[in-house]
Amino acid sequence: SLGPFQLTMLGIGAIIGTGIFVLTAEAAQKAGPGMIAAFVIAGFVCAVAALCYAEMAAMVPVSGSAYTYSYAVMGEMMAWMVGWALILEYAVAAGAVSVGWSGYVVGLLENALQIDIPNALVLGPLDGGLVNLPAAGIALLVTALLVIGTKESASVNAFLVLIKVSALVLFIILAVPVMKLENFSPFAPLGFAGISAAAASIFFAYVGFDAVSTAAEETKNPQRNMPIGLIGSLGICTIFYILVASGVIGTVGAQPVLDAAGNGLRPGSAALTAACQTAGSTHVVCSKEALAWTLRSIGWPQIGNLIGLAAGLALPSVILMMMFGQTRIFFVMSRDGLLPSSLSKVHPKFHTPHVITIITGVFVALFSAFFPVGVLADISNSGTLFAFAMVAIAVLVLR
Repeated sequence: SLGPFQLTMLGIGAIIGTGIFVLTAEAAQKAGPGMIAAFVIAGFVCAVAALCYAEMAAMVPVSGSAYTYSYAVMGEMMAWMVGWALILEYAVAAGAVSVGWSGYVVGLLENALQIDIPNALVLGPLDGGLVNLPAAGIALLVTALLVIGTKESASVNAFLVLIKVSALVLFIILAVPVMKLENFSPFAPLGFAGISAAAASIFFAYVGFDAVSTAAEETKNPQRNMPIGLIGSLGICTIFYILVASGVIGTVGAQPVLDAAGNGLRPGSAALTAACQTAGSTHVVCSKEALAWTLRSIGWPQIGNLIGLAAGLALPSVILMMMFGQTRIFFVMSRDGLLPSSLSKVHPKFHTPHVITIITGVFVALFSAFFPVGVLADISNSGTLFAFAMVAIAVLVLR
């Protein structure tokens, strides 16, 4: 029953998440204004992978994403590896989103209520704190929801997608008209190496389009509509991202923080944290909530707080979707006999795979409590790339 429009909307809902809200600062530290080029490169790489997904979804129209495709084409050894790569992708990504959520919510509380929350409790050890309690808390809360079995209803999800998109549109309307062209030079302060490093991280901002391919069974004329939905949602999100990135660069500048030798400091490192403390809050790359911080800097403090609120409301649904996807992959692997069968036990009252859900939730909470968002995004990307590569190989094998 799904047509091209519904598929495109589904894709946009799945793609727009932490990537653009949080990784903008990461990308600025790696590439400066060149992060605009990084968004285009990452979008193009995803588009090519999306075409492989579209072809697989049309030939093997079963849900289950890359794991099912690999199992159908290359047997269970490869499927087992892809299953773990997807677990790396989803569970670690859920941790990254939790850390991103924490940054916006803490920023909102500090700015709207004028309270100072000690850094030791809201930053991981690599970021100069002890433990990120809000991030671990939201991960455990989502786990509890998944065990009780709240069916994430389509109407709530549609409403949250609307909040996310409205927040970005509002940001673009306020930031783009006051851009200064001199903020765009030097365009690539760390050269092409910086742009490609940023593209590797920003890749995280596009992951989620494979959610479209999981709807293959419900799509009418999948051979035609799948590619439209996949490429359409990627194209729209790329334009959105370029506008948002231009808004950040043009208004507050996005030059990276350098060390004494003129090299860029690694995002999420202790050196960058120290440099940011001496520079004060004058660099967007030091912010844990880049978009809200930018609006506060150009004289819209209340709307900056609103963006923080929008991120605080909308990002938990992304965590929920990722953890849901991950527990289902574990469940299928366990049912296929690739993991112990005790893992696919279903709760007698709630009818959810509670054992797996709780194990996943504990790990996600630990990831998000102790690691910064950039490190988590990079680990998640490695799992994603492996899964993408296997889908591409599966297309070749099937042909």
